[in-house]
Amino acid sequence: MKSLLTNLLLLTAATFAQQPKLTSKPNIILIYTDDQRFDALSVVQQEQGDKARFPWFTTPNLDRLANEGVRFRNAFVINSLCSPSRSTMLNGRYNHLNGIANNHTGLSDTTVTYATELHKAGYTTAFFGKWHMGKESGKRPGFDYSASFVGQGQYFDCPIEINGKPQPSKGWVDDVSTTNAIEYIKQHKSETFLVTLAFKSGHGPFQPPVRHKDTFAHVKLTKPVTESLTSPYKDQIETPRRPNANGAQNANAGQNAANSASWTENNDQKIRNYFGAIKGVDENVGRVLQVLDSLKLDQNTVVIFSSDNGFFFGEHGLGDKRAAYEESIRIPLLVRYPARFPKGKKIDQMVLNLDNAPTLLDLAGVPAPASFQGKSWVPLIEDKTKGWRTSFLYEYFYETPYNTPTIKAIRTETGKLIQYPGEEGWSELYDLSKDPTETTNLYQSANGEKLKKQLLGELSKQEKATGYINPDYADAKPVDEKGRYKRPVKEAIP
Repeated sequence: MKSLLTNLLLLTAATFAQQPKLTSKPNIILIYTDDQRFDALSVVQQEQGDKARFPWFTTPNLDRLANEGVRFRNAFVINSLCSPSRSTMLNGRYNHLNGIANNHTGLSDTTVTYATELHKAGYTTAFFGKWHMGKESGKRPGFDYSASFVGQGQYFDCPIEINGKPQPSKGWVDDVSTTNAIEYIKQHKSETFLVTLAFKSGHGPFQPPVRHKDTFAHVKLTKPVTESLTSPYKDQIETPRRPNANGAQNANAGQNAANSASWTENNDQKIRNYFGAIKGVDENVGRVLQVLDSLKLDQNTVVIFSSDNGFFFGEHGLGDKRAAYEESIRIPLLVRYPARFPKGKKIDQMVLNLDNAPTLLDLAGVPAPASFQGKSWVPLIEDKTKGWRTSFLYEYFYETPYNTPTIKAIRTETGKLIQYPGEEGWSELYDLSKDPTETTNLYQSANGEKLKKQLLGELSKQEKATGYINPDYADAKPVDEKGRYKRPVKEAIP
């Protein structure tokens, strides 16, 4: 009997010895995609039921994150554009203050980011994949190690800068970035690490991995209910030409930019390729989860998955992003932390990409710097909030040579007001509680007067709270003698 008891005690001790040691500072893996709509997840498609537009799309690994962790059902960006959003995730500030208002400016405000602060707290920090602050090259600031590419890079055989030194790569770029991140995790498994894995998918031109080239070739595509609607600024802005690398004017730049933000015919293949690329992302997330399991790091590693902005596939007659409609500003947000967070929890309060940086520090027990304008959503998960935001300011600044105007918008839990400074006639107002697809503009309607007054007051409040300005580093918009956007010249009919 004594021998049996001794064997049981030894077996128990050995079992505990194999378990990962939980520390006060978890490992952190932040994964985000490019242009991934909030509904480009099968868990969301299933939840939408017969209203789902892409019911054939499956993301089993992302669904695993949602089922084993927490899903935020109302996550948003404060600016739906790649570089502005990515800079906000890094330094926790609105774009009217942090130096990035477009896609072609480098990020100078990198002295205080989630990476610099976690490094100070003893984390080993690494960045993999798409940085995209203009066309910045070199080792990524704030990170001990980086394996990244310049600007948009390319989907296949993309040159990768290892700590700033270019090296060739072979294969689909998001597979390559994931492999690099996994190797780093294996090499640093005994340390406390922060890994940021930023995918190129699903940015255009949509190029899925070869294995998914035809995965969605025969699925039935459904048009959006708002396809026949149009944005108030459509065909109302003259798009100037942008100089090319030699200083010459690209005669097609303006028209190409205008077309990129419009929904035209023959986009079915783009949709199929887009979802093929996101399918590849799902598989790579699965690879990361698998290596955490194999190294027994899963319990004490926080895995966060999100995107830099949403994307239009015909809603309001649009492609691209930038505009303040839901498909553009809503993003996926999933988090799993088995040692601390519950499984399968859904949270409906509004969270922002602005909250990423303070949240990462909170998870590590590090105070957020005063410069951070967001707030940690950890208390939301743990039911420790005494109050939470019920509105937020959305902003977008005109970018040469695109045809989306500067935007100021307020989004509450039930309504949205969109303004286009200098063009009051384009203003939009939606009662989201009754009109979630934004089909009926109430701005000039008597039925919308009460809501308009309420949201105008809330917009003013949020402008003051965030220190809103139209920054001098934003592109100068094309204006006429009256200070309005220049209207395109209509060609005379012969």
